[in-house]
Amino acid sequence: MGPVSLLPKYQKVSTWKGDLAKMTHLQAGLSPETIEKARLELNENPDVLHQDIQQVRDMIITRPDIGFLRTDDAFILRFLRARKFHQADAFRLLAQYFQYRQLHLDMFKNFKADDPGIKRALIDGFPGVLENRDHYGRKILLLFAANWDQSRNSFTDILRAILLSLEVLIEDPELQINGFILIIDWSNFSFKQASKLTPSILKLAIEGLQDSFPARFGGVHFVNQPWYIHALYTLIKPFLKDKTRKRIFLHGNNLNSLHQLIHPEFLPSEFGGTLPPYDMGTWARTLLGPDYSDENDYTHTSYNAMHVKHTSSNLERECSPKPMKRSQSVVEAGTLKHEEKGENENTQPLLALD
Repeated sequence: MGPVSLLPKYQKVSTWKGDLAKMTHLQAGLSPETIEKARLELNENPDVLHQDIQQVRDMIITRPDIGFLRTDDAFILRFLRARKFHQADAFRLLAQYFQYRQLHLDMFKNFKADDPGIKRALIDGFPGVLENRDHYGRKILLLFAANWDQSRNSFTDILRAILLSLEVLIEDPELQINGFILIIDWSNFSFKQASKLTPSILKLAIEGLQDSFPARFGGVHFVNQPWYIHALYTLIKPFLKDKTRKRIFLHGNNLNSLHQLIHPEFLPSEFGGTLPPYDMGTWARTLLGPDYSDENDYTHTSYNAMHVKHTSSNLERECSPKPMKRSQSVVEAGTLKHEEKGENENTQPLLALD
C-alpha cells in the first residue's frame, strides 16, 4: 500500500492552467515593486510557486505528532516567504507554529479580540500599530512599556494580544514580504516592573515570535532604556540563535540614530517624528470596531477569529483606558541631527527576530 495522502482530492490533481490560476491569485494585489522585491530578496519565483508550496505540504506527513489545522496555499506561502523559500526551513517554521499552540493551549483558548485579557491589553495600547508603513513598506508596531499595569494586564495577555495582532496583519501579502518594525519605549519603566520579566516569560515570548511565527522583523528598536533593560540581555541570551543577535538596537534617549533607520515622517512625535502623538485606541478600534465601548456586537471582516461582544458593564469599566505615560526622548519633533562620533555608541544590535 502506498503512502496515505493527507490532502483532499481536489488538491491532488490539477492542470497546468489551474496551477497558473492559483499562482495569479496568490500574488494578486501585490504591486510590481513588491513582486520584484520578493523575487530578489526572498527567492520567490511565480513559475514554481505552487510546486514550492506543495513540497512543503508534502512534508506534513513526517510530523504526525502535530495537528496542522490549516494547510491551504495562501497559508503555507507566508511561511515560505518568512524563510526565503528554503522549503525545509519553511516547513520547520510551520511545524513550530502549530506545536507552539499545542504546547500552550491556554494561551490560544478564546484567542480573539473579545477575550477579556486580550481586550484589556489592546485598549491599553499593547500593541500600538501605526496606520502608515515606513519607506520600506514595513508596518510599525509600538510598545510603551511603562503603560504595563501589572495588576491589570498579565504579560501573557499582552503577548496574546501581540500575536493576535500579528495574525491579523500577516494576512496582508505585502506585509509577508516587507515585514515589520517594533519600537519599544522604556520611558518610566520601573525596576519593579522589569523584575516581573522572568526568564520563563521572556522565553515564552521569544519562542512565540522568533521561532514560531511567519513574520519578517526588520528591526526591534529600544528607546529610553534604563540600565536594567540592558541587564535583561543576560536573561534572554540563552534563548537566542546566533544569527538573531543583530537587530535589536539600543538608541537610549537620543533618537537621531533611530531616524537613520526609520525616517521621522513615518514616526509619531513621541519618537521625534513629524506625525501627531500616537492615539492608544487606534489599533483597538480597528480590531474591536469604532465604538468598542458600546453594548453592540462587532466583527472584523478580515479575520474570522475575531468576534467582539459586550459581556458586562463591569468589564467595560475594567477595560476603560488609563492615562498613558509618554516618551522622555530628548529630540525635537521632525529634527534629524548629523550623527557625531560616539553618538551611536548605545545602538549596538542586541536581538533579531527574523
